[in-house]
Amino acid sequence: MNTIIKISLSFVALLASINSSIAQHRNQLFVEVDTKTHLLNIKQEIDFLNNSTDSISEIVLNDWNNAYSDVKTPLALRFSDEFYRGFHLAKEEERGKTSNITIFNNEQLPLFWKRTEENPDLIIIKLNYKLAPNEKIKLKLSYNVKIPSSKFTKIGYDDLGNINLEDWFLCPARYENHAFVKQSNENLDDIANAISDFDIELKLTNGFVLTTDLNTIEQSNNSDYTFYKLEGKNRVNFSLFIEPKSSFTNFKSDNFEVITNLDGDKVATEDQAKAIDAVVRFVKKLVGDYPFKKIVISQTDYEKNPFYGLNQLPSIIRPFSDEFTYEIKFLKTYLSVFLNNSLFINNRNESWVHNGIQVYAMMKYIEENYPDTKMLGNASSYKLLKSFNLTNLDFNEQYSYFYMLMARKNLDQPLGAPKNTLIKFNEQIASKYRAGLSLRFLNSYLENQAVSKGINEFYTKNQGKQITALDFENELKQQSPKNIEWFFNSTINSRDLIDYKFNKVTKTNDSIQFSVKSKTDVNVPIPVYGINKGQIVFKKWIEPTQDSIFSIPRNNASKIVLNYENEVPEYNLRNNWKSLKPFFPNNRPIKFVFMKDLEDPYYNQLLYVPTLEYNLYDGLIPGMRLHNKTILDKPFIFDVNPAYSTNTQTLSGSGSFTINHNYRNSKLFNVKYSFSGSYFHYAPDATYTKLNPNIQLRIRENDFRDNRKQLIYIRQVLVDREKSALISDNSAENYSVFNVKYFNTKTEVTQHFNLTSDIQFANKFGKLAGQIEYRKLFEDNRQINLRVYAGSFLYNNSNSDFFSFALDRPTDYLFDYGYYGRSESSGFFSQQLILAEGGFKSKLKTPYANQWISTINAGYSIWNWVEIYGDVGVLKNKYQDPKFVFDSGIRLNLVTDYFELYFPVYSSNGWEISQNNYNEKIRFIITFSPKILVNLFNRKWF
Repeated sequence: MNTIIKISLSFVALLASINSSIAQHRNQLFVEVDTKTHLLNIKQEIDFLNNSTDSISEIVLNDWNNAYSDVKTPLALRFSDEFYRGFHLAKEEERGKTSNITIFNNEQLPLFWKRTEENPDLIIIKLNYKLAPNEKIKLKLSYNVKIPSSKFTKIGYDDLGNINLEDWFLCPARYENHAFVKQSNENLDDIANAISDFDIELKLTNGFVLTTDLNTIEQSNNSDYTFYKLEGKNRVNFSLFIEPKSSFTNFKSDNFEVITNLDGDKVATEDQAKAIDAVVRFVKKLVGDYPFKKIVISQTDYEKNPFYGLNQLPSIIRPFSDEFTYEIKFLKTYLSVFLNNSLFINNRNESWVHNGIQVYAMMKYIEENYPDTKMLGNASSYKLLKSFNLTNLDFNEQYSYFYMLMARKNLDQPLGAPKNTLIKFNEQIASKYRAGLSLRFLNSYLENQAVSKGINEFYTKNQGKQITALDFENELKQQSPKNIEWFFNSTINSRDLIDYKFNKVTKTNDSIQFSVKSKTDVNVPIPVYGINKGQIVFKKWIEPTQDSIFSIPRNNASKIVLNYENEVPEYNLRNNWKSLKPFFPNNRPIKFVFMKDLEDPYYNQLLYVPTLEYNLYDGLIPGMRLHNKTILDKPFIFDVNPAYSTNTQTLSGSGSFTINHNYRNSKLFNVKYSFSGSYFHYAPDATYTKLNPNIQLRIRENDFRDNRKQLIYIRQVLVDREKSALISDNSAENYSVFNVKYFNTKTEVTQHFNLTSDIQFANKFGKLAGQIEYRKLFEDNRQINLRVYAGSFLYNNSNSDFFSFALDRPTDYLFDYGYYGRSESSGFFSQQLILAEGGFKSKLKTPYANQWISTINAGYSIWNWVEIYGDVGVLKNKYQDPKFVFDSGIRLNLVTDYFELYFPVYSSNGWEISQNNYNEKIRFIITFSPKILVNLFNRKWF
């Protein structure tokens, strides 16, 4: 009897679990679309099923459209964090919001709801009673949705009348681990909706066409409107595109419909169809069957996450055929939409699963269909480019280099880290690529296509279900004939770097004995190759442990190489080989490369590039820069730039040597030890030599996305100045200054804060200075800039103002600034402005302070790049009373730090604008350094 009862109870529990996995929420929506005001009037019923094991007293709805409502939402803060100012300066009508919300239960009783300051794009509904497991409640909602402009995230309306609707309706949030998932919209395409069935009635003005991946059950129209009845089962999201004229084309593949407007204007329709069919069949074979009858692949989907590499190349180069480019773009976008729509994982906290499958599949596709394609396509066939490692790499090797770009900068993050904690470059590129590389590594190690089988089994078992990364992990373990716990510990859930080198190697004619050392103390499997005349003569996977000695047959190998085909995402490939020849076992030939290249582990690369600089005394300074700085950072860098002064017909130039050391698990994450020097003219008849041994200590926050940067800079500056007959003050010809600086900067698009302290000691003086900068951007595009500077001598035994604080033009005795005519006191070059020390723009009668100085510089924008500025300060010289000074004027901020003009108006000199020779009072900032401009574009990525 007891046995029968147990069996009955087990059967009931099984039925309950099956019912729980199948039963889900149901959303019914009636939507009126106003295409002129971009407003949706929505009435909605949600049949909410508590399919958890908990009794719940509240329900959380995702309302991601409300993330566009103001400049304080998590979405707005992320825009600011990534230096996108378009949203902050947008007009009110361009932003979106959800308003006029009413919520009732089935008894027509109103339900209390709220938003929180932390999550203004979530709605928390307080229930009148606790909802028991497997109990349902009907929610009746009415609300208005103001659609945002698509210029922010590519979702919303555009100026052509097109509307792309995504994450626009209220939907129950995913429930897991005994709580609703509360995740705000941060432009990461990872909404955590619960699985629902959808029935939608859509009322649309005539003259517009609807494209969707939902099933169209009925379509009718009258003289003014078209009515659609749409249905979707087992969904977390869907696509709706409303256009005056459809831009989409339908393709059929195995009774499956692909609807796409992916840009393929230069590709014939037949070739598009072939590419689509090839991709659909490949993904079906590798991953599994798509559970719905049709899929929408849009240009918008691609642009939100393009194939980096292809999209960065100018169209004039065209290293790939239009057909190949279209195929790869479609492959990447198709995989993304396919996985998001059918594999329901928490894509914020466990995005590595989708990313890994997507990139792994892309690499597999290239291996099977385009095995000989290079990273830069047919550019490798150009004679001028054949010597570059960049053009000779296989197409799939680019994934490793994009990941390594961040690892070498010590900015890589664990694959298992939540997506919203990732630096943008990691979120968009490096972490995705590393996830795919890691799965390829595991598949190669297991040698039985275990990962490919695991992906297919995982997808087939779990499509349409709410799952976690643990389900994927368990499936991979089940497919593996070996213990792969190391894979998840070292590769997925940590920042651990893999870096092996040979330790001891001995050989005979028939065998090789060797040991392998992990330079990072991370032990994972790695392949050993035997190479003879460029051909692989053997390959063996080894699993190194401490003091392991391996013995393998030689097979006529002339050298052995670790990770020869880069299957393991390894930090450094330059220490991976040993020659078995009797002489020069570690010799790498020197390879001369023009301009820039990727690192080639089998050569010592010497890069050369012509340079051209200018200053008033040397004239044009052509030179030849010789360095070893490839695209990836290195532990040792040299950079030497011998040059020729055309004015004096003598040699000049500069150079530096740097040792770069990263600390992986410390707030002090990078230390650079450098020695640099330069030799140029500081006057028409005199040169200076500057030697600068220095140390840089870089500090970061535990949150890698935090824009706060800290730097401690310690240096000894040695200067040797020749005497000049043309300069009256030669009191300081040779000197040495010990200098320590501290920088603390936090910059976003809406505000900037910088604190700098500076202490200097020399034989003749000691001084202490500090600077605070603050910038604030207001919603009306007005901007205020404030700068406070203060400095004081600790002692000063100098008889000149050479080391004094400067009000408007520092003497630059440390030769830090890019003066074009540093010794000029009149004429055009004397008008160059370096915003340092006092920061004044007008030239006043007391330009220096040999005791102390305190100044405030302010600016306020009045129209676009036109600003007003004002400076006030107090100077104190020995044996004199403190002197109050001020100036004011107009600033044309054409390109910040690159090209600026300052027009003095009124100062301690009086009305400058009415005085003689006004053109000589205008100050300018002109910078020819491309590094400054590049940094303006790079900062949003790093």
